[in-house]
Amino acid sequence: MTDNNKTTFSLEYFPPRSAKGEEGLAVARADLKLLNPAYVSVTFGAGGSTQDGTYATIKSIMENDGVDAAPHISCISTDRETLARMLGEYRELGVKRLVALRGDLPSGYGTTEAAELRYASDLVAFIREQTGDWFKIEVAAYPEFHPQARSAQDDLENFKRKAEAGADSAITQYFFNPDAYFRFIDSCTAMGIDIPVVPGIMPITNYKQLARFSDACGAEIPRWIRKRLEGYGDDLTSIRDFGFDVVFTMCERLLDAGAPGLHFYSMNRTEPTRGLWKALNLGQQI
Repeated sequence: MTDNNKTTFSLEYFPPRSAKGEEGLAVARADLKLLNPAYVSVTFGAGGSTQDGTYATIKSIMENDGVDAAPHISCISTDRETLARMLGEYRELGVKRLVALRGDLPSGYGTTEAAELRYASDLVAFIREQTGDWFKIEVAAYPEFHPQARSAQDDLENFKRKAEAGADSAITQYFFNPDAYFRFIDSCTAMGIDIPVVPGIMPITNYKQLARFSDACGAEIPRWIRKRLEGYGDDLTSIRDFGFDVVFTMCERLLDAGAPGLHFYSMNRTEPTRGLWKALNLGQQI
């Protein structure tokens, strides 16, 4: 599912919230820009919080790193006027790519009813209405399906609406079962969805943290992986070595099967992403 023969390798940061976090991100940026990623994305907090931090991080990357940067933009708890202003500010920075998301519901929100733009497809359509083809728009995809989706078919139809609204490509939630990705791609093809879907890759370095993230976002850790990680207890070296083998093997299989790239969730750390990137011998072809 590629629109050309290019393969895109990219990575993600999150805006720091402390001086220590600033230092960690600075180290990661200095090291990982040497990998020559196609772009780096920068997230925001739940309900669109930390957007100021997102903008500041994007601005710094664009001005200092020599790497294209893509802010995550959420429509939940953000009105059209604010979104239009944000789009203008990012255009002024020279940003050419966005990651458009509905966003997690902030505390106190039971539904999306109060939002001016309720779904990611609405946000994509709004960006196209405001800016035409200025931005390359990435959206989210869920090979194991969004945890709030009413059904697998409903989730696929939501994804199709995002593509039809004007999304250029998608980045998946991380997963550890490549068959889930392949089946998702087959389902998209059957529905006429032909935008590239880039696998999101989460390095495994800390089992307790990974289990907490996965339980919250609906990403499945296959039982055999859970059991092996649990068996290592607090042996972080064994966890990292095993995790590296699992993720490296999965990435090889994804690329061999024709995945249009990989997007690494760096967690603002250098070594896990750098190790996988170099072991996979990822060249940039854009």
